[in-house]
Amino acid sequence: MPEDEVGRVSTFFARPVVAGIDLTAVLNVGDRVHIKGHTTDIELTVESMQINNVDVKQGNPGDSIGVKVPDRVRPGDHVYKVT
Repeated sequence: MPEDEVGRVSTFFARPVVAGIDLTAVLNVGDRVHIKGHTTDIELTVESMQINNVDVKQGNPGDSIGVKVPDRVRPGDHVYKVT
């Protein structure tokens, strides 16, 4: 499936397991994403996202969002939207 880069992981929080992502394109709740890095390869559906601890349905370019992830991700990992 084609993928478009929508951002990069900026931080990782172990508890809860959340990735901080700096967006370069629009991302919506329900979108399927692929997080890929040197040792990372995870696909997931965005169940929820937050900006400054507030639930939002959409993130826009320039936003820093938090998304729950099933496993560890690393700063610098690329985030792609699966289309």
